[in-house]
Amino acid sequence: MDAALEAQLRELVDRHEIHQVMLRYARGLDRLDRAMVRSCYWDDAIEDHGSYVGRPDDFIDWADQMTLAHTTTQHAILNHYCELDGDNGYAETYYQFTAPRAEPPHFVSTGRYIDHFQKRGGQNGPEWRIANRVCIVESKLDVPEAAFAKLMPPDYSAEEPSQASRDGNDVSYHRPPLPRQPK
Repeated sequence: MDAALEAQLRELVDRHEIHQVMLRYARGLDRLDRAMVRSCYWDDAIEDHGSYVGRPDDFIDWADQMTLAHTTTQHAILNHYCELDGDNGYAETYYQFTAPRAEPPHFVSTGRYIDHFQKRGGQNGPEWRIANRVCIVESKLDVPEAAFAKLMPPDYSAEEPSQASRDGNDVSYHRPPLPRQPK
């Protein structure tokens, strides 16, 4: 393989691996999977996230307390832009955080993660993780029940059993996932 093509492939793989860290981070927060979230950070990383500034382990404790206040959460990863410079990556990733509350109003927040990623030696060879992060919260919205209800399809029934849970029992952990059986 020629060197130019090999360099392009390396760049694509690096960008993909950085994006996978972002997706793993969001999933880990929503499933309250501490090990998954922790795997996204280098030990010496600093997380600057709203009222929290500190190390990853303490951030995860703080984030868990914030998300446990809600019955469920969804961290959506949106636009993702990444510049590579050797073993350093600089990414801007838009997010939307949705957190229905037991009683309205429900909570929605939008913003951006501004990340410095580094590729370092890990247990299984070099890997990308967050070296430092600044989370920019751009909006915090209280959403009334009526606005949330408009997001549901007309045939949605709250009486259907949920396969969601915020731990390893969630259907997303099942291999293969087991759908409900048709009636």
